[in-house]
Amino acid sequence: MNTIQKISVMIPFHDEKDNLPILIDGLQKELLQTGKKYEILLIDDGSLDTYLPSIQHFVNSDTIQLIKLNRQMGKGKALAEGIIHASGDAILFMDADLQDDPADISSFIKKIESGYDFVNGHRYTRKDNSIIKLYSLTARWFLHNYLHSPFTDINCGFKMFRKQILEDVALYGNNFRFLPLAAFYEGYRVGEVHVENKPRIHGKSKYGIDKLFVGLIDMLSAYFLYKFAEKPLHFFGGVGAILFGIGGLALAWVTYERIFMGVLLYRRPALLYAIFLVILGIQIIMTGIIGELIVYLHNKKKI
Repeated sequence: MNTIQKISVMIPFHDEKDNLPILIDGLQKELLQTGKKYEILLIDDGSLDTYLPSIQHFVNSDTIQLIKLNRQMGKGKALAEGIIHASGDAILFMDADLQDDPADISSFIKKIESGYDFVNGHRYTRKDNSIIKLYSLTARWFLHNYLHSPFTDINCGFKMFRKQILEDVALYGNNFRFLPLAAFYEGYRVGEVHVENKPRIHGKSKYGIDKLFVGLIDMLSAYFLYKFAEKPLHFFGGVGAILFGIGGLALAWVTYERIFMGVLLYRRPALLYAIFLVILGIQIIMTGIIGELIVYLHNKKKI
């Protein structure tokens, strides 16, 4: 049955005192219009501002929960904590900065109920700074070309999915960024809907150069996990073979020079580099073999 029974809305936030009352008010109005049961989970990721008085009258409602983390632990941890408390069969992620429009929720619901398991937002008009746009363009190009991603805007924080996919997809650390891609690789039906992206009015953006660097590292992590998690030797073996080959050729050349050209080896630092590359290549290949053994033993236990 494709019909959604209850929606759990996850809103992680950090220092969004001015945005929360506006967001909750607009969110409740839109959710009521959908006719669905719902709950709103506000996850405080170590906020330092005095936001509680402005939302206290909302939190007293049966449909709104406030979950506090002991300190700022990141969006991924906040979302994972929210999911523990979620009771809905459909989960909606959205940010607290008012850039996501609650009016778009009906589009997510229609898409999910038409047979999709995971629906990602696509911000067709971006109102973000140049750093975020640069990262998004880089991520889109990389994921499309190397991981065959079907998503146009995978970094959009506005998304809805059926809770059942979390039985096959692990949510941890920063991998919430690539949760849509994980669902796609697990064989779930994924899609997109156009959503409006509003400019931030209150507060400061949490994204900067450091987030760009972290995002690039996360992309490389996603590439390894989704391409080589079940075949680590394909990755480590390829890298190790290249290094071993370069070192082997260098060793062959200095050996030729010593035997046929009389070049003394102590004058050739290339010998040390060649030996280093050969040893490094062997070590990386062995890492791949150990990885293969771990995957084999893990899958053997499932039988």
